[in-house]
Amino acid sequence: MCHCFPLKRFQRTQGLVPTAADGNMATEFHNLQELRHSASLANKVFIQRDYSEGTTCRFQTKFPSELESRIERTLFEDTVKTLNNYYAEAEKIGGQSYLEGCLACSTAYLIFLCMETRYEKVLKKIAKYIQEQNEKIYAPRGLLITDPIERGMRVIEISIYEDRGSSGSSSGSSSVSGSTAR
Repeated sequence: MCHCFPLKRFQRTQGLVPTAADGNMATEFHNLQELRHSASLANKVFIQRDYSEGTTCRFQTKFPSELESRIERTLFEDTVKTLNNYYAEAEKIGGQSYLEGCLACSTAYLIFLCMETRYEKVLKKIAKYIQEQNEKIYAPRGLLITDPIERGMRVIEISIYEDRGSSGSSSGSSSVSGSTAR
């Protein structure tokens, strides 16, 4: 059973083949959603939080064995290290976060209706980074990273997809809803 996707089909699914709407972020997001529908979910891998250096948001860089045939170890480690650096940046306390706290107290936290905190800005950068990694690196390999914020900052979830045409199962949709959903 082959775990690889036919490259052209996957590129079409991911919007990597030029289209009339090339560069449109909504179209690219839509194409990542198509991946979830055009391929069957084979497995999920969870990268746990690393509490060895305290309770700051940090994820383990240990390479999961389930990804060995899908992605190079260095690409995976670079992604996790970059995410860890972004989370360290978000949690860094400095003059700006102190000022935000003072403004929040003096306005009964109404200031946050008008402005975005530094932390929220970094979370948006993280979401954009994950989107880019999915489009450029992970999706062409049949993988999809879920933003840790969607999992309560507990894990990085990586979904492993298998091309429905090469799955070799004759049970069809029952295998998708039953045994593969974990």
